[in-house]
Amino acid sequence: MIRLAAVGDLHLGPDAAGTYRAQLGRLAGNAEVLLVAGDLTRHGTVEEGRVVADELRDLGLPVIAVLGNHDYHSDAQDEITAMLRDAGITVVEGEGVVVDCHGFRLGVAGGKGFGGGFAGKCCSDFGEREMKAFIAHTKEFSERLGTALLGLDADVRVALTHYSPVEDTLAGEPLEIYPFLGSYLMAEAIDCADVTLAVHGHAHKGTEKGETPGGVRVRNVAMPVLQQAYTVYALDGLTGPAGEGACTGAIAGAS
Repeated sequence: MIRLAAVGDLHLGPDAAGTYRAQLGRLAGNAEVLLVAGDLTRHGTVEEGRVVADELRDLGLPVIAVLGNHDYHSDAQDEITAMLRDAGITVVEGEGVVVDCHGFRLGVAGGKGFGGGFAGKCCSDFGEREMKAFIAHTKEFSERLGTALLGLDADVRVALTHYSPVEDTLAGEPLEIYPFLGSYLMAEAIDCADVTLAVHGHAHKGTEKGETPGGVRVRNVAMPVLQQAYTVYALDGLTGPAGEGACTGAIAGAS
């Protein structure tokens, strides 16, 4: 059994220095690994990235993160990524990593992801060059996500993105912005890779629980949805993506 803590959309800035870390005192006792689903900063500045690195360093367990759209806003995503990695945080973007959790091999692959919408209500790569580029970005990421997930030599595979792979977890957001909150192409990649759990953020007004068409459990861990510093999911390394024990819900995290 692997206890996986997850959260997204921290949106930290200099005025919040020390405040998030103060809520993580029991984290290492509650979980074996922490996943952070993007939007670590407010405006993607180097100064904000430095705060995030300080909040998440030396927590006593592996921390795996992806960036979100806010972390790209100031075009400092490379500098933020470097600071996080220097602090011992694993940042993935179209690749994966395997962590040993007390004999279970946990494989996590992911990245920011992108929008485009969902089956029957999605954008297409037709028409203007700008629209083709929009969808091409999602297609390219989804292909890399699928390849990275399939390449994980692990007992349990988890997909970690910022944008959502399903519309279930967007319930509560305005329908008009669904195409900017995620894409079904990521769900297709996840369903082809024997994934146990998919974790994302981004949808602050969304819903925690959803499922891909192939039966993979999806969890929206944006902090405004969780209303706590993180939540914990218990993953059974012997259970497939549709098994009853694959994700047994939230254990109380820090408040």
